[in-house]
Amino acid sequence: MADRAKTLLRAADLRARFEAEGARVVEAAILQPAEALLDLYGEDIRARAYVTSDALRGEQMLRPDFTVPVVQMHMADGAEPARYTYSGEVFRRQEHDPDRPSEFIQVGYEVFDRTDPASADAEVFALISQALADVPVMASTGDIGILMAAVEGLKTDERRKHALMRHIWRPRRFRTLLDRFGGQRPVSGARAELLTGSDEVELDAPLIGKRTHAEITARIAALRADHAAPPISETELSALETLLAIRETLPFALEHLRDVAVDLPSIGQALDRLEARITALAARGVDVDHLEFEASYGRTSMEYYDGFVFGFYVQGRPDLPPLATGGRYDALTRYLGDGAEIPAVGGILRPGLILDLQESLS
Repeated sequence: MADRAKTLLRAADLRARFEAEGARVVEAAILQPAEALLDLYGEDIRARAYVTSDALRGEQMLRPDFTVPVVQMHMADGAEPARYTYSGEVFRRQEHDPDRPSEFIQVGYEVFDRTDPASADAEVFALISQALADVPVMASTGDIGILMAAVEGLKTDERRKHALMRHIWRPRRFRTLLDRFGGQRPVSGARAELLTGSDEVELDAPLIGKRTHAEITARIAALRADHAAPPISETELSALETLLAIRETLPFALEHLRDVAVDLPSIGQALDRLEARITALAARGVDVDHLEFEASYGRTSMEYYDGFVFGFYVQGRPDLPPLATGGRYDALTRYLGDGAEIPAVGGILRPGLILDLQESLS
């Protein structure tokens, strides 16, 4: 593990890079109010957060990253456009790998700019790529917005769309729901009897849990309504399967996705945004012809991402965490801005991991 003093020096150097691009240095308190943050982070981060209680301030947590506090700060009184940079410790419990640190340094760069989102995506990606130019990394990219658009356009009821949207970041659960909504998952005999009934279910057993009789009855009614709905068509299911399996370099991925859009026309605007991003990345000197795009990339990361996502990994070391990650989070600004919103994208680097890699190669 890299020496802390060296890590802080590397962090300062990285932050200076972003300051030179016009970013303003910001800080975020180490101890953060937990309620909103626990709703916004993905299951993995939420389960690994350090949470405590304060008699006056309620539930608190050690910050697991900087993005949410920075967005809260910007939506409260930030100017437009705005660029921010920061560095400091983040904290995550480790339950499976004792060699991974529970406390490490992050350096970040966040852009709030509504004039040209594609250019902002390219700016963040290119600057982080340049900061990693002296280490052997490979980049992966994706776009959560394409899958979201595909789900929104499905010819099924809103309840099913809501369930699929909620579980986009849980691939196994998403797959299970798709199979069920497509009529491809058999129903057990007992469940079929419950679902096909029309009368109110009699509950003879005493209520032990927290759900009331009315809540249980409402849930059964919702399950019956879902069961009665027609299945998602084979055409749409097949197109979703094709979309989720796409893993190619950017130009070929876009071409393939345009073919998928014939059966999922709702993704058309998301693909236009992807095409604009490819053009902006190329203008920044990124070799888009060899940049990987994976349609399912980012589905196990932060749940506030809703568009472009990316990560930089050590070549030949899939066991190591990414050295840098980032993405677009427009909806997060709307959630934290009480209805106000601004397109936003950012990314973070881990200077300790960068130093560890450089030392291992020297």
